[in-house]
Amino acid sequence: MDESGVNDGRNGCVKQIICIKWGTKFGPEFVNRLHGMVSRNITPPFRLYCFTDDGAGLHPDIEVRPLPVFDYEPPKNTLGKWPKSRLWGDLGDVKGVVLFLDLDVIITGNLDDFFTIGDPDDTWLGLNPNTPFEKMGQTSVYRMKVGNLAPLQEIFRADPQGVADTYRFEQRFVTRHAPGGVKFWPKGWMAHFRMHCVPNFPLNYIREARIPKGARIVIFAGNLNPPDAVAGRWDEQDVHRAPLDHIRAAFDGRRRESLSKHLRHYLRPVSWVQRLWRE
Repeated sequence: MDESGVNDGRNGCVKQIICIKWGTKFGPEFVNRLHGMVSRNITPPFRLYCFTDDGAGLHPDIEVRPLPVFDYEPPKNTLGKWPKSRLWGDLGDVKGVVLFLDLDVIITGNLDDFFTIGDPDDTWLGLNPNTPFEKMGQTSVYRMKVGNLAPLQEIFRADPQGVADTYRFEQRFVTRHAPGGVKFWPKGWMAHFRMHCVPNFPLNYIREARIPKGARIVIFAGNLNPPDAVAGRWDEQDVHRAPLDHIRAAFDGRRRESLSKHLRHYLRPVSWVQRLWRE
């Protein structure tokens, strides 16, 4: 702990990583593999806390905690991952500075600097590459001091559907309303798999996706997740085809989307995802 008695992950004290798992989209293997990747890319001591409605099958070294209680009517038909709002307030016995990681990230470099950068009271997010002029945060990887975002819960609780309709994504809401503002990870620490790793057409038919130099974490925003990258498909409804067959499918009625998207959305199986995404 620091001089104020707050655990901040610095100077040899415990680095705290949190994640959240609800429903059935992600099985326990996602959390277990996240734990494995963290353990290989961090200077101990560390703890991974999983806030979940079902802790079955999780590795015994993972600290399982119940989903924080937050009484509100969840927004409907919205794009953002608003259940993440449960983590903005009280986290029980988890105090101090925490690094949040989505379950579908791939850790490709050391995580220590995510704890030492800036002031422990700062809220750090990734810069969303989809909205470069807006400077919207990306909450697949963010750092906060537990409780600092609690005022956002009060705003959200008052009108969850209205907030979701206005901001669409929870990360836009956090970016605009985090007390004291937000700061963005240095350029290059985070890489967006689709935007930064997959080669542009037509090279996507020839080359495997790559890890950008200096990237520490690769995020998988959208429907494309690590299992898809391993299989060489754009989403779980896609099927992997040899390059020439995929091109033929663009013209013989087998494609599911526009011609340009079909050609851009070809992915060769990614060997480094298979190698790194393990317990």
